[in-house]
Amino acid sequence: MKQKSEILSVIQNDLIEHVCGKDNSKFLKRDVQIAFKKMKSSYLRSLILKEKKRLDNRKLDEIRPISIETSILPRTHGSSLFTRGETQALAVCTLGGETMAQRYETLFEESSYKFYLQYFFPPFCVGEVGRSGPPGRREIGHGKLAEKSLSMILPSQEEFPYTIRLESNITESFGSSSMASICSGCLSLMDAGVPVKKVVSGIAMGLILENNEFEILSDITGTEDSLGDMDFKISGDDKGITCFQMDIKVEGITKEIMEKALFQAKQGRLHILEKMIKTCSKPKMNLSKYAPRIISMKVPVSKIGIVIGPGGKQIKSIISESGAEVDISDDGTIKILSANEDDALKAQEMIKSITAEVEKGKIYKGKIKSIKSFGLFVEICGKEGLCHISEISHSRIEDLSKIFKEGDMLEVQVLDVNDRGQIKLSHKVLLKKDS
Repeated sequence: MKQKSEILSVIQNDLIEHVCGKDNSKFLKRDVQIAFKKMKSSYLRSLILKEKKRLDNRKLDEIRPISIETSILPRTHGSSLFTRGETQALAVCTLGGETMAQRYETLFEESSYKFYLQYFFPPFCVGEVGRSGPPGRREIGHGKLAEKSLSMILPSQEEFPYTIRLESNITESFGSSSMASICSGCLSLMDAGVPVKKVVSGIAMGLILENNEFEILSDITGTEDSLGDMDFKISGDDKGITCFQMDIKVEGITKEIMEKALFQAKQGRLHILEKMIKTCSKPKMNLSKYAPRIISMKVPVSKIGIVIGPGGKQIKSIISESGAEVDISDDGTIKILSANEDDALKAQEMIKSITAEVEKGKIYKGKIKSIKSFGLFVEICGKEGLCHISEISHSRIEDLSKIFKEGDMLEVQVLDVNDRGQIKLSHKVLLKKDS
């Protein structure tokens, strides 16, 4: 059954065609459209204020039917499809490392966003044919509203060291698509395994105000937004609000009106939250198998040079041997990213081994860097120590180059570290004496 708003649109088009379609018509098409809009507005306002009904026969505080699906796209890190009435948003969550952050530059700084939401509103979602291009003012504003709301529930970088990209694709729109983006975005985050602090939903409220009479509308449609007096978008959970935005077209918004609007909005949010939690009550415990694994660690700022090495030789070696991606910040924070968790752990161990402080009496496995006639220079914790020829074996060795070669791994124990940082090593103490 068609809604009253759809029937009115058909009547409007037929009427305009009948009145203005003739060559000798004395009416301008623009004037007829304005007149019809005034008639629709008068009808809608009278219906709400006098009969307490809406164009789609809903009660004033009634929410349109809601349908939710998660993990709808198998190859993504997280996805959800949120449908409320004739408004539908498909959200996709992608997790990445430092290089995926969205860079920005202002007059005062150059930095990057570790969380960003990109909102797409193609012409077909409102039944139109048009060219898809760069986002306009509307898309940027709606995306920022949803982004701001969801940013309040995200974990810190220490808890979850990922860059998070959310994409909201509006496939159908007859109502608030930005609030649908909040709902689908939150579900997508949980489906991806992001440990969000709370589950939040969003709702758009409307207002019809005539003289001293007013009525608050929950979950307004596009027609009620166009012909009404207020579009009040608000998001949050049962404990509080994460974001809100209000567009008003009339004067006279009182404290009483706002109190009723906030209370009614909370009831609507709770209704939507109930539907969301029934589908996805908490974030997934494990990330998608397609999501990269990130390990975050911190080293002293003075050790950054050791990890990078001369000309980047050391960091290139770590990346080459482990197969993981390594990002180093100026404050000593290191993020290791890999599709394979074992590769990430291998890179972590390599970094730990070259940044750890050399301790007297501790046993290390180091790489032979050079061979001299008097001993071996072995690298441990990013520093070279000398294992004298007399500390290599219990028996006499004539030529070290016949037994060892550069690049071999050798287990050694630290005998001493002098005031100048020179390290004395021994391999002999780890060997059993011949009987």
